[in-house]
Amino acid sequence: MELNHLTVTYEEHIAILTLDSPPANALSSAMITEMRATLQQIENQSDAHAIILTGAGKFFAAGANIKEFVPAMGDYQKGIDMSKAGQDLCNELEAMKKPVIAAINGPALGGGLEVAMGCHYRIASDKATVGLPEVKLGLVPSFGGTQRLSRITGVATALELILTGKHIDSHQAQELGIVQVTVAADELMTTAKTIAHSFVEGNSMQSVTRAVESVVQGARRSFADGLQRENEIFGELFLTDDAKEGVQAFVDKRKPDFRHQ
Repeated sequence: MELNHLTVTYEEHIAILTLDSPPANALSSAMITEMRATLQQIENQSDAHAIILTGAGKFFAAGANIKEFVPAMGDYQKGIDMSKAGQDLCNELEAMKKPVIAAINGPALGGGLEVAMGCHYRIASDKATVGLPEVKLGLVPSFGGTQRLSRITGVATALELILTGKHIDSHQAQELGIVQVTVAADELMTTAKTIAHSFVEGNSMQSVTRAVESVVQGARRSFADGLQRENEIFGELFLTDDAKEGVQAFVDKRKPDFRHQ
């Protein structure tokens, strides 16, 4: 499909998705549609092993396109539909079996932060800020922000950030666990690529994707159900050529030759 709101490039098995809708990379309905279709395409590409999501210009993403809200005011179903489209995008990001890293280059506000929280790992520039200011518009975060933020920071801190609508810098976000790493702006993409490679380089993609599945899905299940799925995945991997190769390579004291099968 033709992309008008983002760009996709590939570097050594890493897919880089860049939100590119000046001036602030607002998450319009058209951008959300493009992102969902592109993510599905990358999920099906065997030569793409990890994904980095970032923004063009000074913003990661400044949130939803508020201008689209104006004609929808007073229509309950349109509000439901807008929220669901954003939730579906974030759910699909989280459900990706390949590692997804958010490289937060600038402000990630409202829906922008919600999209970042849907990613598996978050790196922030020291120039980045994050926040959920929807209450200032008479609304609430609706792309999953009330649920994901509370699971990351705890209920009290999530309520503080949501009810005040305040923006916090990347260092504060790291202290709260919203981002995992903060780096200088000119080191952001280099660091993101290094971390992406560290997640997949030298590993079988069979085990990488199953590990992502086990951790992400397990976090949403009971402990017992998570253990059960982990147990099943371990057994399923015993049937793969890569696991046989990896175990034999360990015994032979050599590097494995994974074929990702």
